[in-house]
Amino acid sequence: MTVLEVRDLAKSYGGVHAVRGVTFDVAAGELVALIGPNGAGKTTTFNMLNGQIKPDAGRVTLDTRDVTGLAPRALWRMGVGRTFQIAATFPSMTVAENVEVALMSQSSSFGFFRRGRNEARQGAAGLLQLIGMQSQADRSCGELAYGDVKRLELAIALANNPRLLLMDEPCAGMAPRERNELMQLAARMAKDRNTAVLFTEHDMDVVFGHATRVLVMNRGRLIASGTPAEVRVNPEVRSVYLGSRAEAARV
Repeated sequence: MTVLEVRDLAKSYGGVHAVRGVTFDVAAGELVALIGPNGAGKTTTFNMLNGQIKPDAGRVTLDTRDVTGLAPRALWRMGVGRTFQIAATFPSMTVAENVEVALMSQSSSFGFFRRGRNEARQGAAGLLQLIGMQSQADRSCGELAYGDVKRLELAIALANNPRLLLMDEPCAGMAPRERNELMQLAARMAKDRNTAVLFTEHDMDVVFGHATRVLVMNRGRLIASGTPAEVRVNPEVRSVYLGSRAEAARV
């Protein structure tokens, strides 16, 4: 089942075409990577999908509903979650409290705070169990190792039970073992919760090791889409991205 439909998305800044006519879908249960060289338009595309930037043209559809240009808060309530390259958590709060705040933010009613807090505690316990951090629930977030902070951010992003999860360079700053553990967790979550996941990433081991499908952008355009094996051997992708990275790795 298709969760996200992107059609002819475009954004320009003066004479610079950051994104030009980008079209793709992401289905429930998929873990789709969006890759490309610096300046390809990945971040601009992500920010348009999350409502931080309004597109100049095109359409974004979530479960057949047009959500083009809606604000991040509205998209959160409709089931769009997001993690960021730099983890966004509250260091002075405990691990559980960070998740509880996210859960309580779903409610538009503040008249039953105590009941909401109790429900949030139960929900937070379940999410922390899902990501394997239930034993750290009472620890201050500021004391966590960076890999655990990234896992906590994933739990926070899951607080609204998202239909679509956007992960912006989820493995940035993580050790190789932590990267694999986080992406295995994301893949299992996508399958078990039937969530559509779209992520950007510069680590090609992560991309080709975990993505079910890969989208490649260059100079604002989508130049390739396919399985990791198909994209790896695509001549244009190798020319503009993978080839140059392979050469750099050998130096």
